[in-house]
Amino acid sequence: MPRKPKRPCSYPGCPKLTDGRFCEEHQKLENQRYEKYGRAWKRIRDRYMNAHPLCERCQRDGRLVKAEQVHHIKPLAEGGDHSENNLMSLCSSCHAKIHAERGDRWHNH
Repeated sequence: MPRKPKRPCSYPGCPKLTDGRFCEEHQKLENQRYEKYGRAWKRIRDRYMNAHPLCERCQRDGRLVKAEQVHHIKPLAEGGDHSENNLMSLCSSCHAKIHAERGDRWHNH
């Protein structure tokens, strides 16, 4: 069975090709970043989700749908942060739509 072709590393500006999400060098950085921010992000995410349990995008359209994800409006990779005004609670469908509209590669988070 043929292998899937390699794809560009997801780290901004990295031209290396990889089988995974990041090249070996940037996977190490991502692992370090997660260790540093992962637990803190989980606390921030849980607190935001408790305060905003419904999908904010669906609510604008008059629908009440349970939120499943907390989305960064300005991505961390583009200088965004974890501040409440940069977060949005979304259902999985709306989260996928936003990333599709941005042209991001979709990853299961």
